[in-house]
Amino acid sequence: MTRRQLLLISAVALGTLLNPLNTTMISVALSRIQADFDLTFSELSWLISTYYIASAVGQPVMGKLSDMYGRKRIFMLGLFMVTAASLLALFSPSYGWLLGFRIIQAWGSASLHPAGMGLIRNEITGNQARALSVLSIFATTSAAIGPTLSGYLLHYGDWNLIFFVNFPVIVVSFLLALRYMPGDPPNKREALRLDGWGIALFSSLILVLLLFLLSLPERIGWHWLVLWTLGSVFFYRFEARHQQPFIDVKFLRSHPAVCQIYIHFILVNAIYYAIMFGFPSYLQQVRHFDSQQVGTIMLGLAAFGILVNPLAARWIDRSGSRSPLIFGAILVIAATLFMQTVGDEADSGWIFFVLSLFGMSGSFHNLGLQTALYLYIDRANTGIASGLFMTSRFIGTILSSSILAAFLGIRMATDSLHAMAWVCSALAVIMLLLSVKTEKRERHQDGHSRHSEVKGAMEKQS
Repeated sequence: MTRRQLLLISAVALGTLLNPLNTTMISVALSRIQADFDLTFSELSWLISTYYIASAVGQPVMGKLSDMYGRKRIFMLGLFMVTAASLLALFSPSYGWLLGFRIIQAWGSASLHPAGMGLIRNEITGNQARALSVLSIFATTSAAIGPTLSGYLLHYGDWNLIFFVNFPVIVVSFLLALRYMPGDPPNKREALRLDGWGIALFSSLILVLLLFLLSLPERIGWHWLVLWTLGSVFFYRFEARHQQPFIDVKFLRSHPAVCQIYIHFILVNAIYYAIMFGFPSYLQQVRHFDSQQVGTIMLGLAAFGILVNPLAARWIDRSGSRSPLIFGAILVIAATLFMQTVGDEADSGWIFFVLSLFGMSGSFHNLGLQTALYLYIDRANTGIASGLFMTSRFIGTILSSSILAAFLGIRMATDSLHAMAWVCSALAVIMLLLSVKTEKRERHQDGHSRHSEVKGAMEKQS
């Protein structure tokens, strides 16, 4: 890998860490924001929910725009939006303004991953899993250390300090992008055919799904589920008739492996974020650890993920995604079972070890699923495919909120944590089954590619 390629990856990696970092840092600052703006808890929850919605919708939308208008243009636009939103959020005169600035911030950061992935796929054709491992390290680490970093900032200042973190990251990413990102001209023929109605329908479906999932812990909103089901059928038929659809539903129907990858990633993130947001509250409220101890223990999620990333990348480059995904699922099953031993007397070192298993599994899943996805996606559609991949992450995050509310939201106790762990174990078993199915589709895809290469060579000889 050349120096220029490494610097390109660094520019993209720094940009992509902004979204998970801002997703998790806000969690520690919520109580301060609630007090400053005199909010109820239900009003405060929209500060998180709107960010999820904007990110879930913004990822594929900005990915599509990057495919159409140019990856570097959209990447730089995203950095500008995050800069403007973070600066304005510092001086929010009211809660409504803060919500609006966070939505702009979410849309800006949502453009960075799909645009960056399109650039990397175009520039780096060999050993892509190693390139993806760098991005995974940045994304996973920023998400894991977000609460710890926010806690230290709030110790020395107020909640608006969390927006200052973005500026040095943006400056370095911008300078590297300006120098090392290749420009790509827009596809003018497609630029006038953006599927606006498809985007609006997709956005509505994400919102309705969020409302249904948020209703699960209390009174299940079956009407939201019915509305989502009917809306999904209408969306499918609408997009199937569109000449240039926002979501190519015909492609998804003919490639069930891609749908499987998205579902798999939803489950991965549902478990990961349930642990990330659930454990700190449990350790503080039930075990009565101080914030510094909790921050140190939670680093188990990040530290071991960083160490394992290079090994996972080499494994995937050599043998494909199936074996690493199976191993990652086994790690999650083991970790969720070990959670049953986390009680009132559990040593902090043992809790750190359990969390490290989750951290290691994240490396195998993030790299393995992205590598598997790009077996089926051509480079021209990398932006939209990457956007949908990250949308799956936010759907998983929303699902994790429902899991947390169902088990820890009513009563924070050890038995509630154990009950949540059993649910996570069941989801991990489904992940294991999906991982096993990956083999046939990868072999079929590889076999198809080899067959095409041989056929092409024979035609050239003839």
